[in-house]
Formats: sequence, C-alpha cells, structure tokens
Amino acid sequence: MKSTMARRTFLKSVGAGALAGAGMGTLSTPLAEGQSTSKMPRLLAGCCAYTYRELLTHGQMTLEDFIRKAVELRLDAVDMTVYYLKSTDAAYLEGLRHLACQNAVTFSGAACGATMVQADAAKRAEALEQIKQWVDVTDRLGASHLRVFAGKLPQGVEKQQAIDWTVETMKAACEYSAARGIALGVEDHAGITQNADVCLEIMERVGSPYARINLDITNFIATATQDVYAQIASCAPYAHVAHIRDHFSDQTPVDMDRVWGILSGAGFRGYLSVEYEPSFSGGEPAVTGAPKLIAKTRELCRKYSSV
Repeated sequence: MKSTMARRTFLKSVGAGALAGAGMGTLSTPLAEGQSTSKMPRLLAGCCAYTYRELLTHGQMTLEDFIRKAVELRLDAVDMTVYYLKSTDAAYLEGLRHLACQNAVTFSGAACGATMVQADAAKRAEALEQIKQWVDVTDRLGASHLRVFAGKLPQGVEKQQAIDWTVETMKAACEYSAARGIALGVEDHAGITQNADVCLEIMERVGSPYARINLDITNFIATATQDVYAQIASCAPYAHVAHIRDHFSDQTPVDMDRVWGILSGAGFRGYLSVEYEPSFSGGEPAVTGAPKLIAKTRELCRKYSSV
C-alpha cells in the first residue's frame, strides 16, 4: 500500500512534463523569455572520482590531480568519492576546497560507504554516526550533497523491515545534515533500492527536503509494471545528482537522449556525473573511455538544458 501511495504522490507532483520526457509525449524545449522558471531544467556535466579509481587506488593520480583534470575535461563539477581522500584532517580538506575554488570547479557532492540496512540496532546506530561524520567532511569540503546507501537485504529479513530501518536512519541523518544545509541522496544501488517504488516510499516517509535520491541511471531492475526508464522518470523529481553510464551491465546501450529528455521534462536541476565503468563499456580503460562519455554528457546537457 505504501508503494502505491508513493506512486500516486509522484503522479500528482510531477505532472505532464516528466511523463513527456519519459517517452509519453513531446520532449521539453527551452523556455521562452519571461516564461515561468518553476520547471526550467538546469543540467550540468560532472564526473565521479570513482571513474579514475584504478589510477587513484594505485597512486598514479591524486584528488588534486582529479580536480585539475576537471578543467581539462571542461567539467562543471566533480563528485569527491571519499574512498580516495588521504585523510579527513581539516587542513587537507580545506586544501582540496581551495584548489577547487582556484580552478572554478564545484564539488557536486561526496559519498560515504555506510549502509543503513542493519539487523542489529547497534550497527544501525553506528551507520548513523558514520553518516554524520561524512556530513561533516562534506561540509568542510564545501559541498551540499552526500550520497548514502540503504544496503542489501539480510537473509531472513523482510524487505519492508529493511525499508523501515532505512527510513528511521534517514530521518535522524537528515535532521543532522539539514542544520548544515546538506542533502542526503540515497542511491538506487545494489540492494533494496533497485526499484523506484522503494526509493519513493523512503522519500515520502522521511518527508524532509534534505532527503533526496542519488539517481544512478543503470542500477534499476525492471519490474512487471515499470521498465528502467519509467523508474528513472518516477525518481527524477527527487534527484539532486545523477550518475551516468552509457551502457547497462549487460552491455545494452543506454538511450541517453531519452534519459536527458526525462530529466529535462522533470525540471531537473543538478549534475549528471559520469561514473565510468570499463566493464560496462567493452573494457575500454577510463583514461580514454571516460573523456568520450564526458564529452557526450556535456553535449546532451547543452541540448536539454534551458540555461
């Protein structure tokens, strides 16, 4: 019943614009001068540090290098995947922030690996504390979005119970992040959030403007009633950041024009951050493959954004 309510809420709140972008009508076009800006899309090109994880992990690239590379790739922003931070000391974080400022590179967000689906109450409390710590890191970096994960369903646990745990933790985490002006974006990642209905239920029940969706366009699993594109459309109104790949895990190409049309139709204002995966793209390494995907992302952002 909760999922049905979430769908109804979505249909009321999104209106025709996003449905058009989903392939149910005409794609949105740039707004004329003087036209209402309430649904005017603003799509900006970004990249996740995870894209260059091989280089970052093996010391061939630093996050400072990644910030400078953003200039070379003409990116609007970068997502600071926190696995590659040298430390969380204030001086180091402020140094990254200052370097980004010097290069006119925005941090679209950060990410932490804590998972909220934990059967043990003590572990759920620990996950909440980890999220709070990474909210503080995000704040020190000067970003306004932190990606979080719900988690995989433990054996013997009902999905609804796992959703309840996620809602409980997200509510408390959003109260903390709101005081710092930071949104928490739960990703449709492997686990309970790989269907739009669950993502929408979490958003509805948490009920905070600081609870958002970190929309990974290739992670949804099709259901009997919704293909992946319909699920992207369902979640688009709650998305601050979208992660972009050009192929699904089975090597099927993503209809990128359709995805951008969906987001534009929903009035999306945010970053489309390339998260390049060689295994998704025929094995081509990131050093050559990522720039191609970034160039395509920039092109589509110009095409579908009204500003």
